This record gives sequence, C-alpha cells and structure tokens, in this order.
Amino acid sequence: MTRNLQTIGFDADDTLWHNERFFQLTQERFAALLKDHAEADHLGERLLEAEKRNIGHYGFGVKGFVLSMIETAIEVTDGRVPGSVISELLKAGQDMLNHPIELLPHAREAVETLAEKHHLVLITKGDLLHQERKLAQSGLGELFDAVEIVSDKQADTYARIFGRTPGGPEAAMMVGNSLKSDVCPALEAGSWGVHVPQDLLWSLEHADVPDHPRFVELGDLGTLPDLVSRIG
Repeated sequence: MTRNLQTIGFDADDTLWHNERFFQLTQERFAALLKDHAEADHLGERLLEAEKRNIGHYGFGVKGFVLSMIETAIEVTDGRVPGSVISELLKAGQDMLNHPIELLPHAREAVETLAEKHHLVLITKGDLLHQERKLAQSGLGELFDAVEIVSDKQADTYARIFGRTPGGPEAAMMVGNSLKSDVCPALEAGSWGVHVPQDLLWSLEHADVPDHPRFVELGDLGTLPDLVSRIG
C-alpha cells in the first residue's frame, strides 16, 4: 500500500536553526553606528527598501543584507559615511557568516525520526556557500536525501523539486516558518504545508494564513512526527 506521505521537505533558517535573530542584532548594531544620521525607525525603513530593491541583484542572505546596509549608510549620510563605519558593517557581516549554528528545539529529533521512513529534502534560500556551511555544522546533513539551495521559493519551485521525489508533489509535505515562502507555494504545488512559526520573522516574509485542507500549523517540531504518522 502506498503511503500518503513519502517526502518531507524542510526549510533551514529559523525552521531547523536560529537565523533571523542575528539579522535583528546586526540591524541594531547598524542603527547604533548611524544614530547621528537617522532615527532607528527611519533607518530601518530605508534599509528595508534597499533590501527589496536588491533581492533581484544579490539574492537572499547575509551578503545581500550587508551590501544593503552599506548602500543605506551611503544614502542617509549623503555619501559622507566614514570608512570606519563601512569597516564595522563588513565586520558585522563576517560575524554573521561565522556564527555557530544553534539548532531549534526538537529539530534533530524530528529529522532523525522522519529520516527512518521518509525521503527528506532540505529546501532553502540564501547564499550557496553559507547554507552549505551551516548544514555541515548542524550535523543534520547526512540525514537528508537531497539538498536544494534555491534563489526563491515559488509554486513551480516545489513542483519541480517534489516532482523528482517519490510520489511527486501530492505525496510531499513542506515544513517551514514562513507562510509566504515555505507554506503557501507548496500548497499551490499540491503538497502539504506545515507552518512552524517563530517569534522573529523578516517583514518581507509575512503572508496571510491560508484556508486550505492541507495546511497545518504546529507549535514546534516536536509534534511533527506524530502529524506525519496520522496523515500516513
């Protein structure tokens, strides 16, 4: 008998390990460096606009974030930003890239349990080298049957990736903290979408909760294996 679920896809950042809080801390550091030139709220708005403009150029991740901070610093100082501030922003980016991985609660147990009977795929956005490094440091890499580091997550992204897995999209589930990137497009592709929200979420990842029979929200990853078992 064929199981209803054969493939489980996992997002990485803020689903398996902490990520957004380091962006938030770096943005606070950015605001402190530019406090004589712009209020923190206004600076945050300018930075967000720069990030929106630059996603198409730099993609998602730390490197694009740092370049957007530098661009914003130049803008708000009318080109007079001190070289020392630029150096501090580059150092902040290096600190983010080198920060040790901290797994979220129940992440290891959930992945280990599901790897016993299911095909696991890691599907994440971001810089290729950085994401590969984080996966290696997490100690979870060997539990995944495939790793997909993509430029963006749309319905056709999941249709393509799950189309290569056992049972196709209808026999797949995507698990992540972002409704916009992890859940809604996976549902559109015909898969299950499981939302595991975190306290911190990048504002560009906000989306409305979907009304869909294959949508589930969980408090944490600890209950994921039971959900998968119930679905089949």
